[in-house]
Amino acid sequence: MRRSPAPRPTGPVDAILISHAHGDHLDRASLRLLPRSAKLVVPKGVSRFVTWLRFDDVVEVAAGDELRIGDVRVHVTPAMHNARAVGYLVEGTQTAYFAGDTDLFDGMADISPHIDLAMLPISGWGPALPEGHLNPSTAAQALALLRPRVCVPIHWGTFRPIYRRKPYESDTTAPQRFTDEAKKYAPDVEVRILTPGETCAI
Repeated sequence: MRRSPAPRPTGPVDAILISHAHGDHLDRASLRLLPRSAKLVVPKGVSRFVTWLRFDDVVEVAAGDELRIGDVRVHVTPAMHNARAVGYLVEGTQTAYFAGDTDLFDGMADISPHIDLAMLPISGWGPALPEGHLNPSTAAQALALLRPRVCVPIHWGTFRPIYRRKPYESDTTAPQRFTDEAKKYAPDVEVRILTPGETCAI
């Protein structure tokens, strides 16, 4: 169940990058708000889950693939998760890394020598966080490997199980715990905590 309003575009949408087919990443209500003319990029085998949405251009990708979308290059990166999951490195005038859902993996330090923004998951949406996810401590360790200029922690505070009226404390305290851990592992990285639906400029 969504705990915050569905996001709305703040400008033109050229492409939509989907990390994997789990419902908190492939959210149908959110996709319905986006223009069908946008290129929809999904991992291999996931296009069958979105055909009914009738996007004009659906592209399946795997780790190691590269796309050109206008003046932007999109590199598909690995992810360690219990699904057909990927991450994305987007290179334009600035470089952004979206990890999707992942745990620490070999090669994370080699994703890019320069990252302006890293969007890293730091929590889940239930009382436990299974393998294949970063928690506040391991996400901070990922910061030390990635060395971004700015990090926005994600994957917290947006969804909760339908049977749960209140959020789990482990989820609501995750941003501060991550910030504290980041100071230890990557003190030079600026951490920006955004509430669900908030935006920022890098």
